[in-house]
Amino acid sequence: MSDLNQAAVESSLKGITDPHTGRDIVTSKLVREIEVKDDTVKIKLVFTYPAKGWHDALKAEIVTAVGAIDRSAKVNVDISTEVTSHSAQKGVQPIANVKNIIAVASGKGGVGKSTVSVNLALALSAEGATVGILDADIYGPSQPRMLGVSSKPESSDGKSLEPLTSYHLQAMSIGFLIDEETPMIWRGPMVTQALEQLLKDTRWRDVDYLIIDLPPGTGDTQLTLAQKVPVSGAVIVTTPQDIALLDARKAVKMFEKVEIPILGVVENMSTHICSNCGHEEHIFGEGGGQKMASDYDIEFLGDIPLDRSIREDTDGGRPTVVADPDGRLAMNYREIARNIAGRLSSRKRDYSDKFPSIVIQNN
Repeated sequence: MSDLNQAAVESSLKGITDPHTGRDIVTSKLVREIEVKDDTVKIKLVFTYPAKGWHDALKAEIVTAVGAIDRSAKVNVDISTEVTSHSAQKGVQPIANVKNIIAVASGKGGVGKSTVSVNLALALSAEGATVGILDADIYGPSQPRMLGVSSKPESSDGKSLEPLTSYHLQAMSIGFLIDEETPMIWRGPMVTQALEQLLKDTRWRDVDYLIIDLPPGTGDTQLTLAQKVPVSGAVIVTTPQDIALLDARKAVKMFEKVEIPILGVVENMSTHICSNCGHEEHIFGEGGGQKMASDYDIEFLGDIPLDRSIREDTDGGRPTVVADPDGRLAMNYREIARNIAGRLSSRKRDYSDKFPSIVIQNN
């Protein structure tokens, strides 16, 4: 007699760990339905974060787990995705049509933060989410060049801007509104006002994740973000070099002080890959990002090598995730993107859009 039943199947699925959250798929409530009828098992999973790149491997794990109960079992696995909103700082109003805002930051310039930002945004899109990217570097916007966009945004009502679209990303940048070689000679208050307008006056369209590519440092832009923008989580980009790690630690401390949760650390330029022979070496040091994550008890989300093609791709307006979607580097970015979204999915949800607004009037 077969031991195949709902309880046995559920127990077997508890042995499968979601690598992007660190919890088993039953405890994390990915498994929504188990139906056992004769020798057929139907399992329905609903992800609250995008993870298309893991679905096939997960289905294979589920088939193996159920097969351990009954080899003759026929297993049907249905996976869907419903990205949820997550809470941000208290007292900050949500942005219309944006579920989650993720800030990508670094303590210093030159660590490849903008390149990481655009590739992570594209990776989240490839994993199944609707994604936007806001270039918050008013003085040195780079996303227009990286996304290969040179047109100006339109306005249907004279008050708001339509985001430009590139590779399925909704994008907004001050670089869309000015000439590429025009310097922004503005003081801090003008910069923060421009950032607010770009964010709040853009007509985002049902965005699951809005990636904000922050300028380096811990100045006016970061303070505005903390006080006026509902940020669900922050990602710190660093290189293994000691001087970069020193400034990255300042960024971590800044987000801690303003009570924005840190989703983890990404180590960029972790190794150099020779374009001639393929030899890989740690030219900027080794393990710095992992040690920093350990020191601050935050997640190490992954590392990205220093590869000439990454620079060539972004300079050419076709970031690596779209230029070579099946390549090793694109898979690297997609794994990190799943880790970011998975970590965020484990955090407290925001139910503000589920409840009606209550208005009290004196009649």
